[in-house]
Parts: sequence; structure tokens; C-alpha cells
Amino acid sequence: MISTQDIDRVIGNDVVDSDGDTIGTATEVFLDDQSGTPEWVTVKTGLFGTKSTFVPLREAQLTDGGVRVPVSKAAVKDAPKVDADQHLSPQEEQELYRHYGVGEQMGTTGGRADGLDDRGTRTDGGTPRLGDDLDDRGQHATRSTEDGPGTTAGTVGRDTSGPTTDDAMTRSEERLQVGTESAEVGRARLRKYVVTENVTRTVPVSHEEVRVEREPITEANRGAALDGPALSEEEHEVTLHAERPVVDKETVPVERVRLGTETVTDQQTVNEQVAHEEIEQVEDGGRGRTR
Repeated sequence: MISTQDIDRVIGNDVVDSDGDTIGTATEVFLDDQSGTPEWVTVKTGLFGTKSTFVPLREAQLTDGGVRVPVSKAAVKDAPKVDADQHLSPQEEQELYRHYGVGEQMGTTGGRADGLDDRGTRTDGGTPRLGDDLDDRGQHATRSTEDGPGTTAGTVGRDTSGPTTDDAMTRSEERLQVGTESAEVGRARLRKYVVTENVTRTVPVSHEEVRVEREPITEANRGAALDGPALSEEEHEVTLHAERPVVDKETVPVERVRLGTETVTDQQTVNEQVAHEEIEQVEDGGRGRTR
């Protein structure tokens, strides 16, 4: 069970659910108005910790890294939206109890559904709970106690430390938590198309030309020279040949092309305002400030 001495080990540390999953960071602890024991803790959830949700501390256990609560992360996500900047009203607390299924449900007979009359007094005889000492305006009801008549029981407002609890107050500040998320920023595709260009090649070609060859009459060719009439007209013909360039084309694969990705890391600057509390010392002879 978590006591008031354990509050410093709760605030600012991780809150995990019954399965060990991290829910968020504990920011404030709310005390029971009657017993003064820690009853609720507000947990900052969401991507940048901008949402505060009430989580019950009943049966919670301290761990090395924070506190483990007996509820699931999904239950915290779906919890009723309650303003964490003011005292819990009986109606708000009852709604949270019903959602988490923590403790006995308040009766619905003999008065309002929350077991309180218009003055904030229980009509069902149940055990007092956080907020049961509020009047019909949501203020703390005063009563006579051992501290004297008209003394307000429990803590004042939502502070977990102050003049009605101990001799110190808690100073808190916001811490900037910056993360990253993956988002689609564009697409790339490969497209293949045909481009025609001129290619010039030099190819050696040969051809035949006519050349007149003359040879004198010798004993070797005299017979062939005198074969035929002495005088005559005749023609001789020679077929000429020449080489011509022949062009042929073939398609051959030359390479494979595909798309790939690589991760490039650069630096971006994030500017955001954060708030912090300051504690001021006030004396009769002057004023001092401390952080």
C-alpha cells in the first residue's frame, strides 16, 4: 500500500499497468479527505504527455522504476475525462470508481445516486471516501475535531503537501519530452520509356574497278592471239562487285534497376514553452524568493 511517505517516489516516475506496460508519467497525487492516504494519481499520457488521467492508487505497488497500478492501460485510456486542476467532486470520483471497478459502489437509495444528500453527507451509511466532506457547492465542510471547531478535515484543495499535511510544499515543473513519429512525406517510382538516338559507325567496304591490262605477243600467247580473223569487231565484258554496309539491330539486356531507401538523420530544433513553479518566502521585514 502506498502511503504519504511514498509520494516523492510516485510523482515524476513511470506508472505501469497490471501487465507491465507503461501508461505514462505520474504528475499529482490526490489524498483521501478523511484518511489522508493517497487515493488517486494523475498520469500524463499521449504522444507528448499532454493528457492527464486519474488512476486509482488502491492496491498499487512501488517498483524500482515507479509504481504499478492494478488496472489496464486500455482502462486508463478510456477513463472518464475529469479536470485535474480542481478538487474531485463526489460525482466525478463515483464515475471513476465505476469505470475502474475499484472499491464498493455507493448506494442509490435514500438520497442521491452517489449516496450523498445536498449537504455532501452520506445517507447510505457507507465508508467515507475522497470528496465526502464537500458541501453542495463543492467546498470542504467544516466540523469540530480535536483541532478545534470549524477545522477543515484532510488536505486543502489538491496539494499533497502544505500547511495541513506537513512542513514542506512540493515545487513542480514541466519537462519537455520530444519524440519522433514516422509519417509519409512523398513517393518515388521508376518509369521506363524508349529514347531514339543516332549512332555512327565506320565500316570498311571494298569494290572492284576496271583496269585495262596489256601484254605483248610472245611465243606463249601467239596461238591465242592469231586464233580468229585477222580483223574483226568484238566486245568483252567484266562483272564488277562492290561491298555495301548491312545494318541489323538486336535487343540485349544491359542492367537491372530497382528502387531502394536509406535513412538520413539530420537535426531539427523544437521550440515549446514549459512552466515551472516558484516558491516565494514572505517575511515581515522583506521578501525573498527561492526555487
